[in-house]
Amino acid sequence: MKQLFLLGIVLSIVVFSCKKEETTVVSAYSDDSTLVNLAGDCSTGDQTSYAFSYQINGLTSAQSLMFYVGNSFFNQSWVQAPSSTTARDGLGPLFNARSCSACHFRDGRGAPQSNSGLLFRLGANFDNSPDAIYGGQLQDFSHNSITPEGSMGITYVEETGYFADGSTYSLRKPVYTVAGQSYGAMQGTTGISPRVGQQMIGLGLLELISEADILANADPNDANGDGISGVANYVTDIVSGMPVIGRFGWKANVGSIAHQVAGAFNGDIGITSTYFPNENYTANQPSCAGLPNGGTPEIEDNDLNAVILYAKTLAVPRRRNVTQGEVKFGAQYFKSLGCVSCHKMNFTTGFGGDIAPLKNQKITPYTDLLLHDMGPGLADNVPDHLASGSEWRTQPLWGLGLISLVNGHTYLLHDGRARSIEEAILWHGGEAEKSKENYKKLPAKQRAYLLKYLQSL
Repeated sequence: MKQLFLLGIVLSIVVFSCKKEETTVVSAYSDDSTLVNLAGDCSTGDQTSYAFSYQINGLTSAQSLMFYVGNSFFNQSWVQAPSSTTARDGLGPLFNARSCSACHFRDGRGAPQSNSGLLFRLGANFDNSPDAIYGGQLQDFSHNSITPEGSMGITYVEETGYFADGSTYSLRKPVYTVAGQSYGAMQGTTGISPRVGQQMIGLGLLELISEADILANADPNDANGDGISGVANYVTDIVSGMPVIGRFGWKANVGSIAHQVAGAFNGDIGITSTYFPNENYTANQPSCAGLPNGGTPEIEDNDLNAVILYAKTLAVPRRRNVTQGEVKFGAQYFKSLGCVSCHKMNFTTGFGGDIAPLKNQKITPYTDLLLHDMGPGLADNVPDHLASGSEWRTQPLWGLGLISLVNGHTYLLHDGRARSIEEAILWHGGEAEKSKENYKKLPAKQRAYLLKYLQSL
């Protein structure tokens, strides 16, 4: 089956390479009105449910082979040790999923439910220190011989709102609890920060945006008085051991793709690596100690590096329908409402690393990779490094319009509470409050234009 899948990808690449595609004409670098290739030469023309799963063009033969090895380790499930499948045993003892693809199906976005991409980060509501019993993340699955830590309790309360024209909308406000705390009561100061797995496209390009270019958009004290700040997060990178600017994760709490991948293996699947050599249970969970493991480490460096390369080299789908009048009108509202204040269009990648196609690319990710206060409605009230309990990193918007096709849903924001692009807009608060209120004042026809534009990304 795996071979058939890979053959399908190869055939699709051949088909699309032969197909005449929409011409990219960029009238100005700051203007995306006719822009199709959001990731420069690292864009893909595929518009199917596999649109997030293509490697970028221009990899060396060795890198291309690593991509397919990484793809295999990304998609196949890990099993409990001991097992005859020694390259893939070591699952747990505590875990949230058995594979990366469980949270990033077809390299896309998770859904707000257990084993589909949602997890609960745990941290003190004053400094994000891990819970003494459950650590920094709730694992709701476990080895057969021990008990899962608990389960994620989610209920929603519908809240009605109104547009300026009198029409109504409804947002579902989530309430989160941890049910069945199997190893004792959680500390009273431990807060819950729900996080949904994000789409994987374009990560290698975001990693090559220079720190100087990110900081060029920062305005932590709002010196220009536009109501938008933008704060950089700084974190310690597990690979270099050095403080670096955060750019990945919902709170920009990770500085490199290598850290992100190795951290997810350890925290989400319970797989140790060179960077995370310890199993993911705490000293207050003695029943987890001494169980069989999958080696030291459980994923070997060559395989981990293949997954890291895979995560760096997934291409970004081209925009669609850019010549439609509704999309063009919507682009103007995207700018006039101030969305571009945070969803920045223009960056040029640097020259670091050894993946040549990622270098010196003009890209349009629609993010500034900075933290912004999004108001009390979206706050998790758990700080994360320099991020406060109400600050979140600006989410890249490239690929937004294809999530429904790739993943079969339209759940958005950090916890998937938004059921549509419009609901995601209406949840914006804090620094984005003015933009949201101006959106609510638009007539229905103009609101639809903006949504058409966002669906084209």
